[in-house]
Amino acid sequence: MSNLDAITFPIDFVWGVATASYQIEGAANEGGRGVSIWDTFAHTPGKVLHGDTGDIACDHYHHLAEDVALMQQLNISSYRFSLAWPRIQPDGKGPLNNEGIQFYIELLDRLEKANISPFPTLYHWDLPQTLGDQGGWTQRDTAYRFADYVEMVVDALGSRVQRWITLNEPWCSSWLGYATGQHAPGETDLAAALSANHHLLLAHGLAVDVIRRDTDAQVGITLNLAHVTPASEHELDIQAARLVEGNANRMFLDPIFKAAYPTDMLNLYGDSVAHIRRDDLAIISRPIDFLGVNYYHPSIVGSRERLHEHAAMGYHVDNTKAPTLLETTSNAIHLRRPGIPRSLMGWEIEPKTFTDLLIKVREGYGEIPIYITENGMSNADYARQDATVVDPERIEYLNGHIRAVHDAISAGVDIKGYYVWSLLDNFEWALGYSQRFGLIYVDYPTARRTPKSSYFWYRDLITSRAVG
Repeated sequence: MSNLDAITFPIDFVWGVATASYQIEGAANEGGRGVSIWDTFAHTPGKVLHGDTGDIACDHYHHLAEDVALMQQLNISSYRFSLAWPRIQPDGKGPLNNEGIQFYIELLDRLEKANISPFPTLYHWDLPQTLGDQGGWTQRDTAYRFADYVEMVVDALGSRVQRWITLNEPWCSSWLGYATGQHAPGETDLAAALSANHHLLLAHGLAVDVIRRDTDAQVGITLNLAHVTPASEHELDIQAARLVEGNANRMFLDPIFKAAYPTDMLNLYGDSVAHIRRDDLAIISRPIDFLGVNYYHPSIVGSRERLHEHAAMGYHVDNTKAPTLLETTSNAIHLRRPGIPRSLMGWEIEPKTFTDLLIKVREGYGEIPIYITENGMSNADYARQDATVVDPERIEYLNGHIRAVHDAISAGVDIKGYYVWSLLDNFEWALGYSQRFGLIYVDYPTARRTPKSSYFWYRDLITSRAVG
């Protein structure tokens, strides 16, 4: 198919945008909101670029009406957002905070009037600090506290929501939070990361039970799956890539869909998986209605022992990726290929790998319906003198990846919808405000919103259901 050929999506295909609470809401000390581990992490010197925090972020809390109006003008049919646990239950236990839940009730009211279906995520990394002080996700009790919180939310909002996401990217919560220290709470301990990995999945399974018991809604989980390719056909490179892929994908997909952790990963981790109890996997593998997939870029992985050979092949070490303790243990290293375009984040852009990944998921785990819950790129956007923001690079990226989604559908993958990350420029975690992913430009000092050219391109795509 030529890049000039138009492709059309089914009339019931869901088009949306995505955000996350800590990245956009602000109002950190308003409405009875408690402190999250990301508040603490961001206020710790040296943890976030330029000392940025999410205290104000995009000030979505005070711009709710404007932001929903911008969504309506975009013609989206669905909005994926996350609920801030500390805004609803400030200490991670105890009674519901009425003022906090009212914020989300107002959001749901406005979405309903705009004919936009809500797609809430129950956890997108902002764990109440009180639970963090007690060990956070390294502790089994946090999974049970999450189930209590989910029951509280479903009781308050359940009749308004038809689809729930339990967790967003538990790999990031566990491995970036507890192994590399790049994310909150900033620990660097392999055993802690493995414990968090497991307890997050247990929390997911417990949440599925609550939602099934109390509603007729659909429920799923969002994973940031990796497309990992070995740097060469050498046995050491293949082994290194296999372990990295196992850590990123199979450590989550296998427990959810096969009720078992991958044998090669258990062998690698050894005694560090002693926290797994006999009946846990039956809970983790509760049937779900859909899988959310977040995807941004491919990964090339080789063995650290072959760095000289990689250099001779034109590869460079990818310094945008700090190696996890797993990769240090397994001698795996991320590499960059020559001649491949990259985003401002330094991530390679190769849409075909998105198609390949989606087909691989179907082949390995069955015909589970899939929503693309995040896909997008960071770009060096700026407001021009005429107050417009032009971002052709993002349009090209989205065009390529939406075409890749269509190719996966044509190959038999059951993909129900696609959500651009993100509606707004926002707080990009440890990188602060240095990266702009939004369809809408945010001037942070004034909170002024300016739709970018990609916003209008996406609006026209949604209207026509065609990429031309």
